[in-house]
Amino acid sequence: MVETHGLTHVSLAVRDPQRSLEFYVQAFGVREYFRDEDQIQVRGPGPFDVLAFERAPGKAGAAGGITHFGFRLKKPEDMSHAVAEVERAGGKLLRQGEFAPGFPFAYIADPDGYEIELWFE
Repeated sequence: MVETHGLTHVSLAVRDPQRSLEFYVQAFGVREYFRDEDQIQVRGPGPFDVLAFERAPGKAGAAGGITHFGFRLKKPEDMSHAVAEVERAGGKLLRQGEFAPGFPFAYIADPDGYEIELWFE
């Protein structure tokens, strides 16, 4: 077995890295830590999370083999607020419900159309 710190980053093909940065800052509180002419990388919201927004307009929003990625909420009662913040930041609610009573989920889309699951467990 290989010992790791877990999944360290996800790199997304996006139309406009700056627009992606603004959405994820407003919706999830990420913090920029690297930028060049073709990409912006951010940390957070978890202590080891990294997202990279790479300029690739022709690939932006294409799921490939990955259907979605998720952010786990700290409290189930935060779901309505989380969805509202995502919408305020320019995202779109796709569907929501509960896996079981007290275990809510919502699937949202970011400005490029990537599907993100908000969930509590």
